[in-house]
Amino acid sequence: MKFKDSVARWVNFWTVSLAAMLVSGISIAVVACSSNSMSTGTSSGMGTVNTQLSDPATCQAPSGPFEHVYVTITDVRASTSATASSTDSGWVDLTPGLSSSPQQIDLLGQANNQCFLATLGDSQELQAGSYQQIRIILAANSTGSSLSKNACSNGAANCVVLTSDGSVQTLLLSSEAQTGIKIPSGQIAGGAFNIAAGQTEDLDIDFSVCESIVDAGGQYRLKPVLHAGEVSTTSTSINGTILDSATGNPVNGTVLVAAEQKDSTGVDRVQRATLATSNGSFVFCPLPSGTYDIVVVGTRSDGSLYEPSIVTGVSVGSTVGNVKLFMPTATSGSSATTFAQLNGMVTSQNSSNAATAANVDLSVLETVQSSVYTIPLPPTSTQSAATLPVVTAAGSTCPTGTDCFNYSLEVPTGAPYLGTWAAAGATLTVVGPSASYVIDGIATIPGSGGTSDCSPSELKTTATTLSVTGQTAVSLPVLAFMQCQ
Repeated sequence: MKFKDSVARWVNFWTVSLAAMLVSGISIAVVACSSNSMSTGTSSGMGTVNTQLSDPATCQAPSGPFEHVYVTITDVRASTSATASSTDSGWVDLTPGLSSSPQQIDLLGQANNQCFLATLGDSQELQAGSYQQIRIILAANSTGSSLSKNACSNGAANCVVLTSDGSVQTLLLSSEAQTGIKIPSGQIAGGAFNIAAGQTEDLDIDFSVCESIVDAGGQYRLKPVLHAGEVSTTSTSINGTILDSATGNPVNGTVLVAAEQKDSTGVDRVQRATLATSNGSFVFCPLPSGTYDIVVVGTRSDGSLYEPSIVTGVSVGSTVGNVKLFMPTATSGSSATTFAQLNGMVTSQNSSNAATAANVDLSVLETVQSSVYTIPLPPTSTQSAATLPVVTAAGSTCPTGTDCFNYSLEVPTGAPYLGTWAAAGATLTVVGPSASYVIDGIATIPGSGGTSDCSPSELKTTATTLSVTGQTAVSLPVLAFMQCQ
């Protein structure tokens, strides 16, 4: 993403009216920035929804792999049933005009205001209730020639433009053009989007585009990751400034900031991720109400990796003030090694013990004072997202009867600095001499909104403790997924 020093450049948000997002079947978190005011002229038992899309992408040129990511939306639907299939009755059409006039959106485009990237359709009336599922329908790539305006010069309805050579590559879909991108209740803030009679609510859908595109051997496939939630005009952001502890100035390099919350197992998972601007500032806007842990990683211009900094208990509407990043130091007096490569393999096979492809999200986890945090991948030429989405495939290095993927993750060797949010600023304290990581893999069915695949669907390596004066490459055990669909 091309970031300016202004908020608009470092926050890329895709804003879509709730009507638009509800038609596509994506699980979303409401994050819009309008107030919950009484709507005049609203029928009894009806409410009004504005749907907006945000995307604080970290993978845009010049540092990321993509100049543009275009998707074409044809419908958005919502259901009060968390288990409704795409063919069940009861879906509410929030964008009735999109089926005849689809809207193509650049997910890496400039926000139309401080928070949002785009709005789909007009405000839409819908029955008051608790909506627990949203589906977003994308146009089939074969329909690109029928679009009145198509930014994909190769004729596809959905595409990416590569930073490396400016080429346009089709963004391959799975079921997003038929059943839609599903946003289940687990990916909606609070578990559901609730609207009362006579009220106007704003719904924000955050399209985590950098985690949603998988490079499968030169082919780019959409593996959508979305969150949604209700937002209001006030107290919808978290902001702060990241500084180098040694100089007191902004980092001479690239800084990634993640907003995390605990999942049902108590693991802090990335909900949003963005890059700090050149002056060190960052902002998450909008965010659903709640409390987040802010986890910061950074890469200096010489390739050195800072130790992570973690500020816990940050409420929406707060500033974290100045957050410092620290370089590892070697206690023995020798030079510190600031990064290591974690090398490993993911394999997959079906219930017949035959090779089959699987979609797996890889995260780096670290236990810090009894809490487990996701340590985002520091920005490098090969790492442009907080976690790594992979697709296994046939290859000469794969064990017999499996598809596989060989990964190499560059991570900090130094232990994180930890502090609790305070109005005067968090006091950060290092938690140990070096880092100890677990690689976590979660297998899901494409386009399912996080439905598990394989058995078990989650595998983890044993903890690997690094040293700031030790090895720079570590080989990890294979994550072998079985009984995959």
